[in-house]
Amino acid sequence: MDVPDEFLAAVDHGGSLGRARALFPHAPEPVVDLSTGINPHSYPLFDLPATALTRLPEQARADELKAVAAAAYGAPSPAHVASAPGTQILLPRVCALAKPGRALVLGPTYAEHARAARIAGHEVEETSDFEALHAVDLAIVVNPNNPDGRVALRHDLLELAAHMKAKGGLLVVDEAFMDVGPQDESLGRDVGHGGLVVLRSFGKFYGLAGVRLGFALADKVTAARLGAGFGPWAVSGPALEYGVRALSDVNWRQAMRARLEDEAARLDGLFARHGVEVRGGASLYRYMEFAEAGRLFRALGREGILLRHFTDRPHALRAGLPGNDEEWRRLEAALAGWKDVQ
Repeated sequence: MDVPDEFLAAVDHGGSLGRARALFPHAPEPVVDLSTGINPHSYPLFDLPATALTRLPEQARADELKAVAAAAYGAPSPAHVASAPGTQILLPRVCALAKPGRALVLGPTYAEHARAARIAGHEVEETSDFEALHAVDLAIVVNPNNPDGRVALRHDLLELAAHMKAKGGLLVVDEAFMDVGPQDESLGRDVGHGGLVVLRSFGKFYGLAGVRLGFALADKVTAARLGAGFGPWAVSGPALEYGVRALSDVNWRQAMRARLEDEAARLDGLFARHGVEVRGGASLYRYMEFAEAGRLFRALGREGILLRHFTDRPHALRAGLPGNDEEWRRLEAALAGWKDVQ
């Protein structure tokens, strides 16, 4: 069976060191990768029990993970949580909960949402008009938005979810960066009302993207349906161990939020001193939009510093946070001469 090209098309997400070296083959090493929104200060690594690798995951541990995730994300109960090996794998399955029809993604945003909706059989478009979301069968909102940090208000999203439920549609709210967003705007506590699925990503805030762990928060029936679709052992033993420990660590979470806010303000100030205005974002990533964005991307790239650029928005850039003093120093040195690069 032929597969439509749009299902197979690779999406540039940033974070590819191989691509960075191909673009800037003479740049100094190591590459300072600021092209992702992944926390450069990961949750502390620890020694895993041998059984996390030598045995199949125990259901009791999987249940514990759902319990700590429900507490961390504000879900009504563990029964409202489905665990998965990353939200990426959840996206098309969640989109398939709505019967194939019209889908709108509030954009501009992360390209995978539209691709996932197409995989699920929907006709998909992107819109910047929030009210237009009421007219479709599947509405998708990233909150806070990636890359510009736009925040949709909880009150408006709840009205939309109620509308979608009444007509048999579905609202999907991807809260991948809500760990560093306004906590009062999270919909985790509201998923029991139906018409709504909230996605939460583990790897971004905890800086452990390679663990591959994510969650769908939904009403009990929907959460059970999603979980059953993965079958047993959907989450690996190592991911269970890191998920349970990190999501239970309230003190680390609170301290990290404060640290990231301070570092985002530092990054804004650094760009401003070199003539670049930050126009939005969340504390894990900063968003810039200006005519000379391409020049800045090239100038930093040639110095081994990779920002996130967008082929469909050539005047936009996103910058993550440097991870240590040396990376801050290299960024500041590269910014000093960026306007001289053609």
